[in-house]
Amino acid sequence: MPYRYAHYFVGFVLAVTVAGFWASYFVPTAPMPLAFHVHAITAMTWLAFLIVQSVAIHRRKNAFHKTLGQASFVLFPLLMLGFVAIINLSSARYVAAESDFIMILGPAFGIGMVIALAAYLVLFYNALKNRRNVRLHAGYMLATPLILFESPFSRVIDQFLPWLNVIGSEGPRAVLDTIVVSDVLVACFALALYFRDRKHGTPWLVAIGFVLLQAVVMWFAPDMAFLGPMFDAYGQIPGNLTMAAGAFAGVVVTYLGWTAGSRPKEKVAVSPA
Repeated sequence: MPYRYAHYFVGFVLAVTVAGFWASYFVPTAPMPLAFHVHAITAMTWLAFLIVQSVAIHRRKNAFHKTLGQASFVLFPLLMLGFVAIINLSSARYVAAESDFIMILGPAFGIGMVIALAAYLVLFYNALKNRRNVRLHAGYMLATPLILFESPFSRVIDQFLPWLNVIGSEGPRAVLDTIVVSDVLVACFALALYFRDRKHGTPWLVAIGFVLLQAVVMWFAPDMAFLGPMFDAYGQIPGNLTMAAGAFAGVVVTYLGWTAGSRPKEKVAVSPA
């Protein structure tokens, strides 16, 4: 089976997630918004799901792998709902002009999560569509953790590895520097995986495209004056409606991907009269 050490890779992502959010989420000094809990629980459950799936298939537990895979039909829409919950929270803070930091970086965080959501929809659709091609299916599923790696690792850079911020911007934009560095490192890792198996390397190219798009758009977001009014207008939409839309998008993509990957029906030969 391909990617026999994938569970270690995903486990590393999970460890970085805990390290990056330890101070701000796991040991908070103030109550956390519900959106953080929804996103954290669904995102970490997704990582745990990938770890178990990888271990199961490499131990030849094919039936368990298939059964657990069907649980993703519920988990994935919830994951998308969690993404939208964070977008909504960023938007609400921007509309409320909560701080100068949010007024500068709020739209960047929002558009970054929109790109991440789009990436997950594309990757999961293709994972289901190509589920009969083991290498492509595994690649698309394992590419999903790469999309959000910038979020915890940028915090790890800021807290423990400041020397990795080679861009060196001043003020709030320094946060975007660490995101760019994280995304570039992810792109390099994905590129190495692509060259390892170019025949089945499309998932890694897709991931590279999304993380580099995310890096560029987020870094330049503070200079895009139109994003502020768009973010403000988005904030006027009821949160329940946008979260329902996110979950619905997850359901639709799951259905379309599963349908696209179904075996074509055999044509019944009709004997001439």
